[in-house]
Amino acid sequence: MYNIFNMEAGKRIRYQRELLKISREKLAEYLDVSPKFISDIELGIKGMSVKTLVKLSNVLKLSVDYILFGENRKTNTNHLLEAFSLCPSNKIEYAEDLLKLFLKAIV
Repeated sequence: MYNIFNMEAGKRIRYQRELLKISREKLAEYLDVSPKFISDIELGIKGMSVKTLVKLSNVLKLSVDYILFGENRKTNTNHLLEAFSLCPSNKIEYAEDLLKLFLKAIV
């Protein structure tokens, strides 16, 4: 049965999984669940245990608050991950170097 709460959380999970370029199969492997279960979570058909939620949070680099409620109480770094995901793979090292130089300059 679909649950609007689960559907919204599922959308956030799917968006981040795709942003990080992780397949459902790979995410399922990380979480020790089936790819069908990942699909069901993303579609809002099923919920998940606290243990799976914590693993998911770690793998997707999202806070549990954000997954469940769409809120990030910590600094939101998703836009940085998104920017890096758009960077061509042969230029990612340069982007990382630039970010490190920037951080060194402001600290």
